[in-house]
Amino acid sequence: MNFTSKKPYYEHLRKKWIAKHRSLANKLFEKHKEVGRQLAVGGLGGLMLLTTPGTGIMPHQNILVAGGQIQKDTDNNILLAKDLEDKIPKEMRALTKEEELEISGIVSKNTGFNVSAELEGKRLNRSYGVIGGEQHLYRFPGDNLHKHADNAADWAMYGSSGIAPGLGAWGYFAPSEVQFDDKAKMQERYYLAVQTFLAPGFAERVAEYRDFFKFRKMLVVNPQTGQSVVAVIGDAGPAEWTGKHLGGSPEVMHFLGLSKGSRKGPVLYFFMDDPEDKIPLGPVKVEENLAQI
Repeated sequence: MNFTSKKPYYEHLRKKWIAKHRSLANKLFEKHKEVGRQLAVGGLGGLMLLTTPGTGIMPHQNILVAGGQIQKDTDNNILLAKDLEDKIPKEMRALTKEEELEISGIVSKNTGFNVSAELEGKRLNRSYGVIGGEQHLYRFPGDNLHKHADNAADWAMYGSSGIAPGLGAWGYFAPSEVQFDDKAKMQERYYLAVQTFLAPGFAERVAEYRDFFKFRKMLVVNPQTGQSVVAVIGDAGPAEWTGKHLGGSPEVMHFLGLSKGSRKGPVLYFFMDDPEDKIPLGPVKVEENLAQI
């Protein structure tokens, strides 16, 4: 694949522009958060203009609006972050079941998705933890890092993350390159590594839990910004000694706003009830219901 760009300097400026917008958005939110919902409602349109890059500036940006409509847009999901602000523990710890119920209810209400910490009688060891950046995974036999990029902008954004030396917990996403389809492509692009081995009951029913967790759909939320991503469980990990509780693909980390610096941060992660597999993977745009504020 040829990754030569006709406008390499444009790509450099584009990346700097996105980072600048993210920084301004976070500073603006911190400066005015005491104003609360009045600012969120009264200045929402202005805030979007100030903090949102132009439509189509990020590659592969399928933004899902509550209800299933796809839009190519960006949103810092300020109302969701505001609703979560006083519900998230100040210290990093596992949520109580009461906290999980309240917080998952807030996320469900704001996004329109039915999310929960427990599904079909199974749960992870926690639903609030530190996520760290992961590498790309091999998707089919013969795959390599360069094949993951569709174009020069894609390569510039995610290529530096590298590719893991081994396979994910469930092996390849497709048995061959010929059988590799868009669904498998999106599953690797938006995958999570979660501590399946620490789930209550896992050791007693390994096969049952292994099958349940394989490509299970989850919603991951950055509670500080409201940025959210629909992803699947594509790997097991990280190890307990790392101090991290889950990992995210380069694309997941990017759309959570955690792809810079230490490439880690606190997130909420809940199971999604989507038995017919209708909810597409990727970043979420929360559609605020201003009439209820």
